[in-house]
Amino acid sequence: MHKSNNGIYQNYIKRLMDITLSLLAIIALSVVFIIVALLVRFKLGSPVLFTQNRPGMNEKVFKMYKFRTMTDERDSNGELLPDHVRLTKFGKFLRSTSLDELPELFNIFKGDMSVVGPRPLLIQYLELYNEHQKRRHEVRPGLSGLAQVNGRNAISWEEKFNLDVKYVERVSFVEDWKIIFLTIKKVFVREGISSDSSETMEPFKGNKKDEK
Repeated sequence: MHKSNNGIYQNYIKRLMDITLSLLAIIALSVVFIIVALLVRFKLGSPVLFTQNRPGMNEKVFKMYKFRTMTDERDSNGELLPDHVRLTKFGKFLRSTSLDELPELFNIFKGDMSVVGPRPLLIQYLELYNEHQKRRHEVRPGLSGLAQVNGRNAISWEEKFNLDVKYVERVSFVEDWKIIFLTIKKVFVREGISSDSSETMEPFKGNKKDEK
């Protein structure tokens, strides 16, 4: 894997910043955590948290936490109904405000994630990446990233991965804080939550051609 040109920041200062910011956020938002958890329990049921294994830095797998946003409604064969059916109005609200992402602050504090970095995606995507796209795993995955402040779910997978790698190549203190402030702005404006054809991002099915 390629080495970052800012190793001191990435390996030491960035991690200290992650610990400090995540701990302060957990304390400051503790009441919000409790309120959202209670609302999820009453409106969507149990479990309150949605957990899923995701690949992190160097493709090391970790368990990511989120507030659940969908019901467990199933068809007559016991199969889960489509996302747009199970995603309730309350679930859409959690996603549009990014409140469903709050439990990831504990992932950041533990060291699984960073405040800023490429979003942690599904494990099954690992075998679909080309060599260029695999570089997104050279850093810790983030609560927000360059792709999230440049379209989030409204841009294509190829655009998203190119932005992820662009971040990896120029990770820095200034870049991270720029993304943090842009993320705060995006949350209030509620941009890029859905793709053009779905309530959630369509699954990544691989590259049409292996480009670098």
